[in-house]
Formats: sequence, C-alpha cells, structure tokens
Amino acid sequence: MVYHPEIRIIDIALIAKFENPESFSRMFKKVFAQTPSQFRKKPLWQSWHQKMQWPNMDNLKPIEKDKNMQVDIIETSQINVAVFEHYGPVELLNHSISQFIEWRKTSNLSPVKTSNSYGIPFSDPNNTPSQEFRFDICGEVKKAVPENPQGVINKMIPAGRCAKLRHLGCRDNMEDKIYYLYRDWLALSGEQLRDFPCYFHYINLFPDVSEHELITDIYLPLQ
Repeated sequence: MVYHPEIRIIDIALIAKFENPESFSRMFKKVFAQTPSQFRKKPLWQSWHQKMQWPNMDNLKPIEKDKNMQVDIIETSQINVAVFEHYGPVELLNHSISQFIEWRKTSNLSPVKTSNSYGIPFSDPNNTPSQEFRFDICGEVKKAVPENPQGVINKMIPAGRCAKLRHLGCRDNMEDKIYYLYRDWLALSGEQLRDFPCYFHYINLFPDVSEHELITDIYLPLQ
C-alpha cells in the first residue's frame, strides 16, 4: 500500500484473499489501529513493527549451519551510490525507505528497475540504542546526485575483497547468516576485516516478488 500507491486497496484486499475490501479494512484497523487508507497516507511504522514481530531466533531450534551457508571470496569494483541516511529506531526504517523511493521516482537518476539497490547497516540494531542506529539506503548511480528535497547524497561502496554469502527469503530473517559470517566463518577463515561495514545487495525487491522469493547477497569487506 505504501510503496505502490498506484495499486488500489480493493485489489490488495482481493490479493490477500479477503472476500471484499470492507472486511479487509475492518481486520486491518483491528490489528494496526489504522484503516488501509490511513496507513497508505501516513503509516505508523513503529506500531506496524510491533505487530509484525518475528519469533525470537534464540527460542527456535538451532540453525543447521551447513545448509545455505556457501561463502565465496570475491573482488568487487567501486560502486557509486545515491544514499538516504537513516538515523534512529529500526522500526522507522521503512519511513526512510519511502522517502528514498520518492527520490528515485522523481529524479530518475537511479531507476529501481535498472539500478542496483544496497543497504549498509553501521551497527547491530539488537545491541545499539535505538536513537544511535544508522543505516544507509542506497541506489547505484552513474552520475553525481544534485541537491534534492529528500536529502539524498552521494557516497560510494569501495572496491576490494569481500566474503559473499547469499540469503534466500524474507530479509527479516538474515540475522543468522550475518552472525554466522562474523562469529563463525571469520574466526575459522584467518581473514581480517576491512574498515568498511558489511553491506547488502538486494537482487530483487518486494513486492515485485513474494517474500519467499527474495534474494539478498551479504558482503563482508576483507583486507
């Protein structure tokens, strides 16, 4: 509803298997305290995240580390990116993403269909005070970004050696692979970290594909 305002709410209700938009609206408001139309105009992201919490991974069965944990060491080229800098609670990250999407649509300097999308977390939201959390929302660009109302700026992802690990499925569940890279793989590999945070390359995007079809490459910069 937020990222694709051109899709009618009635169509979203039918896609979600509701018999009519009225029942969809009643259920949505019951859960999120906003009607779908209100959410589309001004989403209360913190409330949404509280309702959409994923299970605590510590309470689930141990993850089998030998499955889908293929780590490759590759050389990457420098990537020039347009960046919207998110500061503050991770629950408000979607609000920042919306502003970046608005810039992409209005500027046409980083078309979502033809330019790569990246994310750069500068700390772990699980052990960072919410107001200190920082995350760069990035889109590849071919030329410099001029000043703009959204505050999107120019940065670059440096070239160099990286450990690369692919994640398949919902991006809310990437923690196990990120922790595996830092805690297990790095210790056994003998490699040293470079002075740049890990970053994510979003191969495809929701809602263009279903959440279970999402593909994300996780890069860990190495010396």
